[in-house]
Amino acid sequence: MELLEDKLRVWLDSAKFVKPNSGVYVLYNRNKEPIFIGETSNMEKTFTEYVDTEFSESECKQKTQFYQREFTDNQKERQLQLIEDFRKETGRSPVCNSEIKVETH
Repeated sequence: MELLEDKLRVWLDSAKFVKPNSGVYVLYNRNKEPIFIGETSNMEKTFTEYVDTEFSESECKQKTQFYQREFTDNQKERQLQLIEDFRKETGRSPVCNSEIKVETH
């Protein structure tokens, strides 16, 4: 399943070279299953923290092997849309997004 149009990228090989723009990102495990859909106002800062700490604050995200990204000024809205689309398609949330609530219409 490709949630974003951007290609899948290997996590450590390319996460260090992300621009400081706002956007959304999808983290994938080794089976290329989405495990987290995130948003940030500064992709470079967020990814630098993830790389430097190796996801030390999240056992769930430590399983990250690949990612996709999309730069957008409406990152929170886009994140919620992607989570809702994932829920509609699979009947569940990405495993590391369980705490995020999405309003259904």
